[in-house]
Amino acid sequence: MIDYLMIGEVLKPQGIKGEVKIKPYAANHDDFRRWKTLYIKQGESYQSLKVKCNRVHEGFVYAMLGECASMEDAEKFRAVQLYVDRAHANPLEEDEVYISDLIGCEGVDEEGKSIGVLQDVLQHGVVDVYVFKAKGKSVMAPALKAVFPTVDVAGKRISVIREKLDEVAVWEE
Repeated sequence: MIDYLMIGEVLKPQGIKGEVKIKPYAANHDDFRRWKTLYIKQGESYQSLKVKCNRVHEGFVYAMLGECASMEDAEKFRAVQLYVDRAHANPLEEDEVYISDLIGCEGVDEEGKSIGVLQDVLQHGVVDVYVFKAKGKSVMAPALKAVFPTVDVAGKRISVIREKLDEVAVWEE
């Protein structure tokens, strides 16, 4: 399992005092208020970074990162992805998993046939969309319990009801 979960991306400096505007990926944007340390990825390691959330407004987080005191200081964080360590991430509810734990799981139908390996989870609407890849082709389907009844993160396996998948999936030609 991945020890760090991506929870946002710095969009740009905000103002002249070192604040940044963050696009949050965390389910609850107010979590940024309680996190005091976030991480940035440098190569294969993660570097800790102090964070102070100033406000959450219209779907964005405005915060101070590290020792930023000017717009120039904040500029170095533009387009940087922010992570939280798993120990400080929100606890999961029943039947919830972190997206990062889903990536790499194999979709397998009732007959044991693979539909592919999960490459991405799109979050553009009410229902997430799973994107599987097999033999260079993609299949996309809404992440519905009727289609994907069980997820075994430890076993890296997602069960698939083939009949339901065929009703809702979009297959790459």
